[in-house]
Amino acid sequence: MRRALQLAALGAGRTSPNPLVGAVVLDAAGQLVGEGYHARAGEPHAEVGALAQAGARARGGTLIVTLEPCCHQGRTPPCSEAVIAAGVARVVVAMGDPNPLVAGGGLEQLRAAGLEVITGVAQAEALALNRAFGHRIRTGRPLGILKWAMSLDGRTALPNGASQWISGPAARAWVHQLRAECDAVIVGGGTVRADDPLLTSRGRRDPEPLRVVFSRNLALPHTAQLWDSAVAPTLVAHGPEASLEACERLDRLGVERLPLAACEPLALLAALGQRGCNQVLWECGPELAAAALRQGCVQRLAAVIAPKLLGGVAARTPLGDLGLTAMQAVVPWSEASLSWLGADLLWQLGQPSGKPQP
Repeated sequence: MRRALQLAALGAGRTSPNPLVGAVVLDAAGQLVGEGYHARAGEPHAEVGALAQAGARARGGTLIVTLEPCCHQGRTPPCSEAVIAAGVARVVVAMGDPNPLVAGGGLEQLRAAGLEVITGVAQAEALALNRAFGHRIRTGRPLGILKWAMSLDGRTALPNGASQWISGPAARAWVHQLRAECDAVIVGGGTVRADDPLLTSRGRRDPEPLRVVFSRNLALPHTAQLWDSAVAPTLVAHGPEASLEACERLDRLGVERLPLAACEPLALLAALGQRGCNQVLWECGPELAAAALRQGCVQRLAAVIAPKLLGGVAARTPLGDLGLTAMQAVVPWSEASLSWLGADLLWQLGQPSGKPQP
């Protein structure tokens, strides 16, 4: 199962709206004869690839898979039927599929066909691997990661706005990989105006993640790297207050627009969830970051802390006002982990335990 989990992780950032799945096949003597993983949405699932590699040697053997085999027709045929047809005697599953289209149906079909089914092996690891997929299935919205880089004294820019570069090359390379594992990268209009970002994975993912600009009134520059759709797709989400002229300007540039009835982070994530996004990365300024946190749109934090002092009373900080007035209302984040990215410190944290989410 550990090998199957390793295989599943190879599809990170490429399988949405599907989950990450890995599988291995042992023959009747317990020898490894096949392995596979779900590499991309629309391509064969992990079980099918592993069974195809095993061929006739799978008969009477064991299929080990990180997620319950699907039992419904999607872009590909039901995996449960392929498993039964392969003639394996036993199926070992890490976790059930939370998708209501499956939700135990695949396991029932296997048992009804006379296969031995064992569940719950390395379940915690499998749940963690597919945390984003599970979150979207439960809420209809992608899991949100909020990332920022700051100095040792908590600044994200100098008082004059200069911010490139706070972190070092190793940290920037890590961010590129993080983008590759997300379906969309979100910034606000202020970030576009101030930084003219590219927001790509620098080739670590093909296709590149969707670049999303969140702007109430479309007060955006006429020229920006994000408007070049040949590099990566861009979506501009805006509110009803956006002028017709601004909308038409983006249309002429060939940039996709997403009008929102309420220009709020929660509405944006609902729309991205409908597009099949499992995980998104917030790389935005302090006000939008605070709004995303207030509305429960962030489940994980990633803070890169550089060994630098920027100073300045007016210097920029990572977050705007969260509306907190008492320390008792401050909920600590959990699942903390620390690691080094060159000279920079990476602090990753999970959703606060007990904090209600909309």
